[in-house]
Amino acid sequence: MVESPDHEAHLATLDDRQIELVLRAYRERYHDLAADRRIKYVQIFKNHGERAGASYSHPHSQIIGIPIVPLRILEEREGMRAHAEPREGECLFCEILRRELASGRRVVAENGVFVALEPYTARFPFETWLLPKVHARAFETLSDADRAALAAILKDVLGRMDRMLDDPSFNYYIHTAPVREPVGTFHWHLEITPRLTEIAGFERGTGFYINPIVPEDAAAILKGEIRWAAARPSAT
Repeated sequence: MVESPDHEAHLATLDDRQIELVLRAYRERYHDLAADRRIKYVQIFKNHGERAGASYSHPHSQIIGIPIVPLRILEEREGMRAHAEPREGECLFCEILRRELASGRRVVAENGVFVALEPYTARFPFETWLLPKVHARAFETLSDADRAALAAILKDVLGRMDRMLDDPSFNYYIHTAPVREPVGTFHWHLEITPRLTEIAGFERGTGFYINPIVPEDAAAILKGEIRWAAARPSAT
């Protein structure tokens, strides 16, 4: 999905209205793909930069309809279900939001509708999640007003990464409830993962990730409170 007619454009520098149009196109394409009864999940994602796997330099996103629900989504859904079951249906991500907003240490930005934060167990340096403050299961239910708020905070966070991290390669992807799943526990969100480190043997062999930057420092860097160079681990 082409994001702009400008070959040199970047979501971090587009105006808010253009980003809103990109998000609206995501939603429209989602609904079109979801209408196919063979499709069980629709993955919306963006690869920016060569290290992130971008196949074209022109700004674009990708949307793929999948005939099965991805394992990652099943794992998230099971984690939310396991948390909710003994807590009278309380959403895990709603609790995370409550705790993170109260602390503020890992919050990068927020507006009236969305929060951008560094997850407590971030897998990658500067991994950032954008979550709706009010519980919502599915991205495709995003209202026009909320789409404007999402466009604003997405541009804000990508702009911070562009300035503070010198336009890093990154992936982002939307995690939403599976297609035609009217009930169940899920809290949709958008994850941004800059490609600043390599996944090596330990990560591939164990499924555990080594992140050399603690999320509190990552949040402080993206907020301009400390410089990235000062937070980088020394070579060993």
